[in-house]
Amino acid sequence: MSRIAYVNGRYMPHREAAVHVEDRGYQFSDGVYEVVLIRHGKMVDEAPHLVRLERSLGELQIKTPMSNAALRQVMAEVVRRNRITGNGLIYMQVTRGVAKRDHAFPANPQTSVVMTAKRLPEPSRTGVEDGVKAITIPDIRWERCDIKTVGLLASVLGKQQAREAGAYEALQVDSEGFVTEGTSSNAWIVTADGDLVTRRANNAILNGITRLTVLKLAERAGIRFVERPFTVEEAKGAREAFVTSATSLVKPVTQIDDTVIANGKAGGLSLQLFDAYLDYMTTDEARA
Repeated sequence: MSRIAYVNGRYMPHREAAVHVEDRGYQFSDGVYEVVLIRHGKMVDEAPHLVRLERSLGELQIKTPMSNAALRQVMAEVVRRNRITGNGLIYMQVTRGVAKRDHAFPANPQTSVVMTAKRLPEPSRTGVEDGVKAITIPDIRWERCDIKTVGLLASVLGKQQAREAGAYEALQVDSEGFVTEGTSSNAWIVTADGDLVTRRANNAILNGITRLTVLKLAERAGIRFVERPFTVEEAKGAREAFVTSATSLVKPVTQIDDTVIANGKAGGLSLQLFDAYLDYMTTDEARA
């Protein structure tokens, strides 16, 4: 069965989906996006994703394309038309629209909306215990990383560095030596004292929806956590490390650069949070 995409009010075969050459998302990265995980055919944390989308649009002064109720209907229809009854994701991109090329905002822009969906393998513990490798790179991004903009070139370059180094992710490091986040994930460590640590959400990182859910699950489980910066050296000496995102879920990191973390296997807290998140995805709370 061919995939179906949504483009500005029309559902069409994925291979035929296109936007205008002067769409400002294409020419200026003048747009934002969201990636929503699908579990058992239902979207996970749809509501907070739409809240973040609205915030990102507001920060860029892009008019919301439609009501949240209408947007939810379109998302559900994209999932239905692509027959995703198991695990998958939906990608949504919203730009300022099509206009004559000029850096300043056009006078009366028509917001553009594109959505696609695809199936993903079922999440499981297979391979999770072994963890993944990460490398460290300088964070060269702009100072509004809290906006989920389509301007991802720095992340693309960092992810490519990771792939060429045989790593899963690249952890970005600011000018003071502190880890900000991965190229497509939030970064976490577990200290020798058992404290869960992740950077506080501000303009230096994207406040991941999975990040917020993991913090909520940690609090419910009575896990001590603190939101603060941590250095590369602290991460390399940590008891555990992991990254989170809609597609990574909770992904243990067992090597950073040439340093093996602890015993080189996923730690107990990482696995506990992975299991808790897997259970959470099928709850009514996640599908509200």
